[in-house]
Amino acid sequence: MGNAQYKLYYFGFKFRAEVIRLIFEAAGKPYEDIRFEQSKWPEYKSMAPFGTAPFLQVTSGSQTLCLGESVAIARYLARKFKLAGKSDEEAAIVDMYGDHITDLMNAMVRLFSEKDEQKKKQDQEKFDNETLPKHLKNLEERIIQSRSGFVAPSGLTWVDLYLFNFLDLQGDKAQTLFNNFPNIKKLDEKVRSNPKIAQYLKRRPVTPF
Repeated sequence: MGNAQYKLYYFGFKFRAEVIRLIFEAAGKPYEDIRFEQSKWPEYKSMAPFGTAPFLQVTSGSQTLCLGESVAIARYLARKFKLAGKSDEEAAIVDMYGDHITDLMNAMVRLFSEKDEQKKKQDQEKFDNETLPKHLKNLEERIIQSRSGFVAPSGLTWVDLYLFNFLDLQGDKAQTLFNNFPNIKKLDEKVRSNPKIAQYLKRRPVTPF
């Protein structure tokens, strides 16, 4: 779809949509960032492929494509904008680590939605002491192996932006994590200092998550 126009629909926070916004920003591609209040969701829900947000509308001429599922959208745009890896093999590695980060994102969602305080406390401890260090250790080793400072040897891909967003969602806790994973810290700094991303971070709305 050449000369496509992109409209991204999501609530007024980062979470699942932010990796998509970061891909548009890193690629320098224009898009409409439609952030709506929770009260407006019923109006948009019928437009979404699975009745979930975020979703993306891609319009080219008389054709409109509507995509749901944040990671599927991220992969589609990354391929379009050359942020998916330089070969099929690199793209597969990037996807693999992307799925690894999705595991962490999903674990975070389960923590948010757990109502039983006792169980929540146990789950949080398990996440902080087992799940998170294990996944970050795998990513740290991958960055060392790739020698580019990123997950892929060829440089920046969408998975680096996804990792950056995940770390950003950790708030103050990220600083402690960086002490144990110096290469992840360097990757975070590289993404943050990318000129296009740096400009976006200055102007994006401040939200708790």
